[in-house]
Amino acid sequence: MMRGQFDERALEIEIARLRDLELPELRAVWQKHYGSVAPKTVRRKILLLSIAWRIQADALGGLKPATRRQLREVAEAAGTGAVAPVRAAARTRAGTRLMRVWQGKTHTVTVLGDGFEWQGARYRSLSQIARLITGTRWNGLVFFGVKPRSPDAGAKGQPKSARRSAVDA
Repeated sequence: MMRGQFDERALEIEIARLRDLELPELRAVWQKHYGSVAPKTVRRKILLLSIAWRIQADALGGLKPATRRQLREVAEAAGTGAVAPVRAAARTRAGTRLMRVWQGKTHTVTVLGDGFEWQGARYRSLSQIARLITGTRWNGLVFFGVKPRSPDAGAKGQPKSARRSAVDA
């Protein structure tokens, strides 16, 4: 399949065929798509997933330049033992208004270019605002619905293991 062309069914078939290949054949497919010899220490499953990703990236487009740059920064920092600054993906744009009803009162936060505004005051994070509203620690992104709660979180955002059930009480 050539870069830029997209036939969904052909893409699915090409990727499905990878599962039937033996390790030497997978290594040959790796070389075809990556232009280099596959690392000897990479397990079959990772090899298969990497090739499938490359086939999809060739057909549909790969990572955005900003994502490539960030990954390169993290890899370089890991190589030197330094800690790279990891920037969170932008989830909201400046000017966005986030609303949350808490105990019958509606709270509105405006996203700024460098923080957030709530009740006429500026804050660096949504978590600061969520703490002021609830009196407890919250992930601000979760509290305002920007980010979904993790699947193992309970009603108040606590992991299930940290909550007591009615039977335990």
